[in-house]
Amino acid sequence: MEQIGGASVLVTGGSRGLGLLLARQCVERGCAVTIAARDEAELDRAVALLRRRARAHGAPDSSVSSRVCDVRDRTAVRELMARTAEERQGLDVVLANAGIIQVGPAEAAGTEAFRAAMETMFFGALHTAMEALPHLRRSPVGGRLGLIGSVGGLLPVPHLLPYSCAKAAIAALADGLRAEESEHGVGVTAIHPGLMRTGSHLQAEFAGDAGREYAWFSTLAGLPLLSMDARRAAERIVDAVDRGRPRLILTPAARLGATAYGLAPSLVTRANALVGRLMPAAGRETAGTVQGRRVAARDDGRARWQATVSALNDRAAEQLNETDGHEAHRPTTRRP
Repeated sequence: MEQIGGASVLVTGGSRGLGLLLARQCVERGCAVTIAARDEAELDRAVALLRRRARAHGAPDSSVSSRVCDVRDRTAVRELMARTAEERQGLDVVLANAGIIQVGPAEAAGTEAFRAAMETMFFGALHTAMEALPHLRRSPVGGRLGLIGSVGGLLPVPHLLPYSCAKAAIAALADGLRAEESEHGVGVTAIHPGLMRTGSHLQAEFAGDAGREYAWFSTLAGLPLLSMDARRAAERIVDAVDRGRPRLILTPAARLGATAYGLAPSLVTRANALVGRLMPAAGRETAGTVQGRRVAARDDGRARWQATVSALNDRAAEQLNETDGHEAHRPTTRRP
């Protein structure tokens, strides 16, 4: 499939952040797009945004639809695929993007954080892939499956271990499925983004010293030279899936880190240990995890310079449906 235009596309986790931008890219290319997520209110807001884009490109509102679906539930995913294929007269492209982020020391996050990450991201991607493949094999233009991993799945990152473990499993799944599905004419693309400005810090869950964890994560995710504009990332991802590329690693820093870890894993692991020592200590622990926007509401945790350099990420949160839909993110405190 050399041109994605006119294809039937399904995006899981499509109600906000990167998923919303992936759906928007497909809408702008003339696709019939269905987005799926757990939160109906988020989906309604996302559909309104996408239909606005569709009308701007001369497409009817019916080119965008949504379904509530929890990708942890394979039966629900099976129904999602069947109904979408029925309504859209087939499925050509499926982008498995649903995910969560937990930030903090592994001990503070606890084993339940690892379980939640695996259930949502790995098993969510697995359910999506397994239930999508029968439909993608029947696509007259050649089915495409995009699995959203992360550089964190290629290079373990301190204080992001539940996330890294789940994304590493997705990387193996994507590469293995590509080898198995080539005979059926289905292209599988493994996508491993680095840091992107999606506003995900407001939806992430923070453990340990939640304020300090929030401060470093939101700052790094918003640094202009280290993080990538999410719109540009979405464009490159859809291009890679359209062309059937085996793998895409986004941002120079992510490519450098993944290459270094592949060539010299012991050296990178030692460097990671030094990075880990610079991370917030587990003292002043919160009970369980706290969502980023709750941390921001009670005590933003960032120094003034951190808030300044991550301003682009805060702005992205407002634009990409990462807030609650009623008021924009406004940090209440700033440290000098």
